[in-house]
Amino acid sequence: IKERYTLKIFSYYTVMKVPILLPNIFNYPFTYNSSVNLKVGEFVEVPFGKTKIVGVVWDTFEETNNKNYKLKNVIKKFDIPGLKKETVKFLDWFSQYNLIPKGMALKLMLLSSQVVEKLPDKDYLTYTCIKKKSNFNLSDNQKKNLEEISKDIKNFRVHVLQGVTGSGKTIVYFEAVKKIIKNGNQVLILLPEIGLTSQFEKKFTEFFGFEAALWHSNITKKNKKIVWSGIVNNKIKVVIGARSSLFLPFKNLGLIIVDEEHDQSYKQDEGIIYNARDMAIARANFENIPINLVTAVPSIETFDNIKKGKYLISRLNERYKKASQPNHEIINLNKTKLDKYSWLSKDVIEKANDHLKKNDQVLFFLNRRGFSPHVLCKKCLNSYSCPNCSINLVFHKNKKVLLCHYCGFKDKLERNCGKNNICEPVFCGPGVERITEEVKKKFPGKNISIFSSDTMNKKNSSEILKKISNNEIQILVGTQLISKGFHFPNLNCIIVVDIDLSSSGHDLRGTEKNLQLYHQLSGRAGRSGKPATVYFQTYNTDLNSIKNLTNSDPDIFLGKELELRKKNNLPPFQRFISLIITGSDEKKAELESIKFKEFIEKQIKDKILGPVNAPIFRIKRKYRLRLLVRGRKSLNLQSSLSKIISKYKFPHGIKLTVDVDPINFN
Repeated sequence: IKERYTLKIFSYYTVMKVPILLPNIFNYPFTYNSSVNLKVGEFVEVPFGKTKIVGVVWDTFEETNNKNYKLKNVIKKFDIPGLKKETVKFLDWFSQYNLIPKGMALKLMLLSSQVVEKLPDKDYLTYTCIKKKSNFNLSDNQKKNLEEISKDIKNFRVHVLQGVTGSGKTIVYFEAVKKIIKNGNQVLILLPEIGLTSQFEKKFTEFFGFEAALWHSNITKKNKKIVWSGIVNNKIKVVIGARSSLFLPFKNLGLIIVDEEHDQSYKQDEGIIYNARDMAIARANFENIPINLVTAVPSIETFDNIKKGKYLISRLNERYKKASQPNHEIINLNKTKLDKYSWLSKDVIEKANDHLKKNDQVLFFLNRRGFSPHVLCKKCLNSYSCPNCSINLVFHKNKKVLLCHYCGFKDKLERNCGKNNICEPVFCGPGVERITEEVKKKFPGKNISIFSSDTMNKKNSSEILKKISNNEIQILVGTQLISKGFHFPNLNCIIVVDIDLSSSGHDLRGTEKNLQLYHQLSGRAGRSGKPATVYFQTYNTDLNSIKNLTNSDPDIFLGKELELRKKNNLPPFQRFISLIITGSDEKKAELESIKFKEFIEKQIKDKILGPVNAPIFRIKRKYRLRLLVRGRKSLNLQSSLSKIISKYKFPHGIKLTVDVDPINFN
């Protein structure tokens, strides 16, 4: 990392000049006077305009030609440990890599732009009180993997723990975490979904005998204050969190775990855009500590780094207690006719009934929330679309509302028709609610539950999980959320209602995502040793593509995908940076995107594609156009773009969003 200036503190009559970074849109620190000795990373309060604001003593001064400005004084230093120099350097790098202001990177570290001074020790008791813990015995294969991932715990290294679903990867890295804690260090365990934390938290407490601190958007302000303070004061040893937990001010971090490292949810795609998995690797590098990436099917980037020898790897090839993998069976819908208004063939109904007779749990899988993804009027043929976004409204029958999944707009089903009177809605395609209605008719008397983000992010999700684990719910109808790390001992039958729907799309990562999704989904079945089967109901005549997705060795598929990416100069062999121009005036946004491209092309050698309308052209009443910069994998590309963007002045009403290493291209 190139630093323009090394921090130097000039002392005249005990008054010193210090650079203070503020949690705001500024890409540089401000210079203040201080009457006390301040070190890099310490938290201070300073005047800013007419207000007071929390800042951090930074490691460089801002370059300025004006030497006559009057400096304000630091108000006070907070009585808490400051950020480590390594953390300051990480935030500097994070800002440069993701093309965001340094002040906004710092804001991620603070608690609503504030800090919390040390609290009474009793506030941390929840995370230090030892309770009863269970004994877990490792298999020989698990012991071997544990030894491999624990070889060097004092230096940076990336170690991938790849294992088939149900192989006991979690217990292996729990043992590794135990060693780190015994050394007095802190541990961060990243999970891709908030919905995973309930079951995971229970497993953690059973293993360690104490509670880990949770960190995600649903945690109360009071608990966030306790956790933030406990982390910075080294009172809390383990944090289980979503991507934002990566920016907690750890005082003595010794290990980072990224569970389900392949998961797309690690990409933050609103506000400050970044990939939490990649940033976790970077933070581990700056802290000089190990990081473990845990997965059943690696991301293509991780797979490439394994192939190049940059990452170490250990493998668990057998399920825990040698439980067998589920079988896969394809039900060809070209050979069986669906009944009118039905989405389930007679074959899958028979298969499900056979499993239910054996007291197996059954899952109908469809990756579509709500009742129907598209509604139109039978009379006037107008679609029910969002007035703010260029997408259809999804009908949620349980809530009796049409909903936009992008801006949150809600509408009623009843509306005036262009052909007079009231519209007569026609529902096109199924969502999980529609499948649930059919399942209830086909399986009367069975306890049935929907498993999606609409039902599992509520306060009763823990109770639902408990009922599923106890087999009190016989049939589940779920979206991809169910594929993410849950353990349901009685689930031995999975029916993929429509693989064709989830195979469509314009995403260059589509095949990779499907490989990971269906491997994870299959991994939910047969975890307790009973025979299990995953049934794919499909019109797809290319049955080999489905067989490839479900191959027991995903590395074969990933190897072919990597060759294809290399041939076409796609990530991970090139860097992509998306530049998204948005504005409420469509014509103005289009003209500005063309003008902006011409400005960039004069100053950069890398290839720039576009501008084109984004696939979802309008979101929240803003029109969206995309440019795509393709270049070598080097920070030089970001540095060049940063200088160019800073010189360009967008007119009022036009906004630029930068997405480095984009995953979605909507």
